[in-house]
Amino acid sequence: MLIIPAIDIKNGKCVRLSQGQMDQETVYSENPLEIANKWVEEGAERIHIVDLDGAIEGKPVNVDIIHSIAQAYPNIPLQVGGGIRDEDTIQTYLDAGVSYVIIGTRAVTTPHFVSNVCLEFPGHIIVGLDAKNGKLATDGWSKLSNHDANDMAQRFEEDGVAAIIFTDIDRDGMLNSLNIEATVNLCSKISIPVIASGGVTNLEDIRSLCEITEEGIFGVITGRAIYEGTLDFAKAQKLAKKISVKTK
Repeated sequence: MLIIPAIDIKNGKCVRLSQGQMDQETVYSENPLEIANKWVEEGAERIHIVDLDGAIEGKPVNVDIIHSIAQAYPNIPLQVGGGIRDEDTIQTYLDAGVSYVIIGTRAVTTPHFVSNVCLEFPGHIIVGLDAKNGKLATDGWSKLSNHDANDMAQRFEEDGVAAIIFTDIDRDGMLNSLNIEATVNLCSKISIPVIASGGVTNLEDIRSLCEITEEGIFGVITGRAIYEGTLDFAKAQKLAKKISVKTK
């Protein structure tokens, strides 16, 4: 199972939000590129990047910083989200070296957009499903829809997405452990990889996830925990690899 460090960018800085609230941010670094270097040096095999300003504006805002990270680490797959709502933006990111683009709001508000871009950019599209009590949120989590997370995941699997990122908004950035039950429930509905997100706190959370990877959990995104030190990223990597070897 991949342990995927998150780099959330707001106003050019590396930050974390609590439950997606833009006015509840903690700044961890003025230089996201330096943060990317830190995680690469500690063994990251993929990096999750979110343009938080882009998620609100509906178009990329911190694109230059993301491009610089992609160019600095061409061998590390980057998955990027935040304000990706048209084909030109997807093409720009892929041209810059980004491996996967994450469609969030547009996937919920205009589902046929996902099928279109999966045809145009096969193998490069991930859908981010951000749920609160099973319903999907949009626009940087500022709006709640009536769409069911499991139903939409099944639709996007049929469209050909490479993976689903599932985030429990109630847990994200709160350091109160993952909603494993909801994540496993989603995995049971689809056969494509699911990347868990929201609430990772410590090594026990990583251990719990590693023990159920056969359910379809491909990786887990971690943010606040590795920035505030409740989770040692390097140790999490070693633990995941150790358990993976044992289960093979």
